[in-house]
Amino acid sequence: MKGIILHGGHGTRLRPLTHTGPKQLLPIANKPMSQYCLESIKDTGIKDIAIIIGGIGANKVKEFYKDGKEFGVNITYIEQDYPKGIAHAIQLCKNFINNNNFLVFLGDNIIQKNIKDYAKSFENSNLDASILLCEVENPSRFGIADVKDGKITKIMEKPKDPPTNLAITGIYFLTPKIFDVIERLKPSWRNELEITDALQMLLEERNKITYNTITDYWKDTGTPEDIINANKEILDKIKPSFVGTKEDSVIINGNVIVGEGTKLKTGSKLFGPIIIGKNCIIENNSIIGPNSSIGENTIISNSDIENSIIMNNCQINSAKKIRNSIISNNSKINESQSDEKILLLGEGTNIEF
Repeated sequence: MKGIILHGGHGTRLRPLTHTGPKQLLPIANKPMSQYCLESIKDTGIKDIAIIIGGIGANKVKEFYKDGKEFGVNITYIEQDYPKGIAHAIQLCKNFINNNNFLVFLGDNIIQKNIKDYAKSFENSNLDASILLCEVENPSRFGIADVKDGKITKIMEKPKDPPTNLAITGIYFLTPKIFDVIERLKPSWRNELEITDALQMLLEERNKITYNTITDYWKDTGTPEDIINANKEILDKIKPSFVGTKEDSVIINGNVIVGEGTKLKTGSKLFGPIIIGKNCIIENNSIIGPNSSIGENTIISNSDIENSIIMNNCQINSAKKIRNSIISNNSKINESQSDEKILLLGEGTNIEF
């Protein structure tokens, strides 16, 4: 089998975070969200992976993953000049896939369940497709599968009146038969080639499609709230480790990861689960609360941060209580006003009051 990661799109719901790069490189627990996808694919035994790139920051994807050797895989990059739909992106991989079965992962999907058994089962079957479903509270946001007596009867894209709450997760096991179907697709009202339409056509033409339902955590990280929620879920599973240094009177409670070269100054307080990357400085009187991720080379002074993501090379000196926030790389905050704040800052933002 081979693998495909879709790494394109504009990420409009995540602006200003995505003004300078793709949403799939936004970090969750200090790791780009698409890296979780790559690791899930690798865990199935797949080594040859195509990454579909396009739009703002496509070169950043290449700079991060390079040829894949650092991650134990072989990466081929395929460019999609404009986001014309998931099915269109898959069709671009026809020559890469050749006659192999393959696994498709949308690069903004976070899943905690190992899918190795699903991949093995599909590879040893005569199925034409297999999809992963998950029960959701807001099914009209997703592609939906209607299931009767253990069989998929219909697949539809974001229905106004969903017949079930079984969302299609954006993880697909497919055979080369899908390429013939996509060639016959017509664009949807969004002027895109929809993967849900392709799967529905497979159904209508009496091909064999099955499904598995994920009962573990799954998140389509399309909004800032989704990213913060995913960050919390990943941090809840972390194992503590400390390779930094700390001065006297530093308080550490709960599961905490502190990276190499990071210094915790006297009076700082850490309440896990949290992760702090390499070469950071947490100055006196700073509080890093639960469910927070701090990237590398970041300095935090006199600040109270909780349930937030702070990326690399940031400087934060704020009397505000920073809550439920995402602060991008190279941002600087210097504020003396002491209230509670929710921040969503793009790369290089400078705030001073």
